[in-house]
Amino acid sequence: MTDMPAGAEEPDAQLLRAARAGDASSLGLLLARHRAGMHAVAAGLLGYGPEAEDAVQEASIVALRRIGDIRDPDAVGPWLRTVVRNVCRAMLRRTSAVPLETDALVRLERSTAPDPAELIEQYALRDWIGTALAQLSPGLRLAMLLRYFTETASYEDIAAVSAVPVGTVRSRLHQGRAKLAEALLAAADGAHDDIAALTGRHRGLGEEAMLAAHRGESASVLRKHWSPKLEVVWPDGRRTGRDRLVAALGRDLSAGVRHSLVNVVAGGDVVVWEDAMRNPPEDPYHCPPGVTWVYFLEGGQAVRLHLHHPRRPVR
Repeated sequence: MTDMPAGAEEPDAQLLRAARAGDASSLGLLLARHRAGMHAVAAGLLGYGPEAEDAVQEASIVALRRIGDIRDPDAVGPWLRTVVRNVCRAMLRRTSAVPLETDALVRLERSTAPDPAELIEQYALRDWIGTALAQLSPGLRLAMLLRYFTETASYEDIAAVSAVPVGTVRSRLHQGRAKLAEALLAAADGAHDDIAALTGRHRGLGEEAMLAAHRGESASVLRKHWSPKLEVVWPDGRRTGRDRLVAALGRDLSAGVRHSLVNVVAGGDVVVWEDAMRNPPEDPYHCPPGVTWVYFLEGGQAVRLHLHHPRRPVR
């Protein structure tokens, strides 16, 4: 008698209901069950090779985020194949001679779906995904966090934040998708970190920092939570210490600039704040419309901060 994995004979609709209720192993079974069909679609559009495998991995990540979009529980397979087909078409557009103002896949994914961070908060699967992301190396984890959970998602933006060439970003995302798929399967039945609590804690710190900036009290908050040896990497590549950042926030306050925290993503020792900046009416171009703060933790304190102005305004 052949030993069948648990859930292998359950219908798609039953596995889908369990996945939506937070059962990570059920979602893993769904993806594994339909992987052959997904790969067949990708190979038909991109040919057999690494590009097709990339498309299947990318589509699997999209499926993790958009599992709530499936309206017909009995149509999981067709839905997954449609996701793969859209990913492949976006990849083909990226390699065409037609220039794209923004990355095609990111625009495609966000045209009909809620913000990824909202989905992570909405579904119990968020802890599973967060635990799997934490298993990636810092470089891969940063690339994946920015690409799939923030507005700083274009290859160029990720390259600027990471201080690496665009080619390295592509390579990291390729590796990250493959390793994330492995980590998701490995973490499916294990204990998961409480990502909501971790994100909530860092959101609280971010809101405290923004309010302090508006009151002119940035120094006290930054000294409380960030290392005195904090290294700040500015958008133009300059490297300074913490005091220069405090001074810059003070100048923004004096000029009438206001900061608004719109998104927080936490993954292990990497935290991302997305900050919408509102300029005063009399000086509408004083600052870019948004800034992404990416900071790295050691012993619970921020030791390095990268600031970046994304090409797309932070929403």
